[in-house]
Amino acid sequence: MLGLVSDGLAWAAVVIFLTGVALWPRRRETGRRVLTVAWGVFGLFWLQLVPHFAFVQKSFVEGFGALLAVPLCWYAGYHLYGGRDSLVTLSRSVAWMGLIYLPFQTIPAVVVGGTTIPAPRTVLIRLVTAQTEWVIEVLGYEPVLVTGDTGLLNTFRFVTPEGHVILFSLILACTGLGSISIFAGLIAAADAPFGRKLRALAVAVPVIYALNLVRTTFIALVFGKQYMQWFVDEVLLLFGGSDPYMVSFYLSDRVVSQSLAVVALVAVTYLVLRELPELLQVVEDTLYLLTRREYDLADALNLPRQP
Repeated sequence: MLGLVSDGLAWAAVVIFLTGVALWPRRRETGRRVLTVAWGVFGLFWLQLVPHFAFVQKSFVEGFGALLAVPLCWYAGYHLYGGRDSLVTLSRSVAWMGLIYLPFQTIPAVVVGGTTIPAPRTVLIRLVTAQTEWVIEVLGYEPVLVTGDTGLLNTFRFVTPEGHVILFSLILACTGLGSISIFAGLIAAADAPFGRKLRALAVAVPVIYALNLVRTTFIALVFGKQYMQWFVDEVLLLFGGSDPYMVSFYLSDRVVSQSLAVVALVAVTYLVLRELPELLQVVEDTLYLLTRREYDLADALNLPRQP
């Protein structure tokens, strides 16, 4: 995220979504208009993220995803305003996603009675860093952990045979929180018994968290040890870079990891749908926004459709 403007838009969207969802049961038309506004604000949130992902992070997957999210959000608002009431569940899930993710992004450290309580994101980053370090050591490597630019002990230091120092820092985006928030929000929004929601969470969260540790370990080792120094000139040209030592990072993170993450999220979605077929309509609504075609995933995936 990009600071106050981005955080402000995110919180504004979540608050408006929550307001619309709260109004929906008793004042449906007012709730419909409020939710339409929420989708508009959410589209603006993604719009201001596009340059960051595309040009700062140099991530084609995230940049394209943010760019695609803009018309999808506005299209969702358009269809909800036009009477597609099933989009209320998706709206409710977005509100839950924000409530789960944004405290980690925006709540700072606080001092209580002379004791500093670290920010939630700091705790999570430290945890994922320590666990990534443990996995790397299990694989037979000896990483050196140093303090990064933000003052956290979250940076792995490698030295190439030529003496070049490579630093790989873990940030909030490296914790898997984004994907966990998406599935937790969807599960929380589902109109299903609490027990089945817990089972769905028990499937999604550990799988995503474990796969994320595999990802951070993979990137740290490939980047730190320069295992993917392939097509150096072509990769630098593709990503607009100039440092040849970054090629392994671009390939391991921006190409391999982010591509496989899409596959993994599809697989996790299927596992969650097996526990919560109530979410089939949400997935079908999302596919409709993407393709403008209606789908019947219950038959395609051999899953029961809940009334």
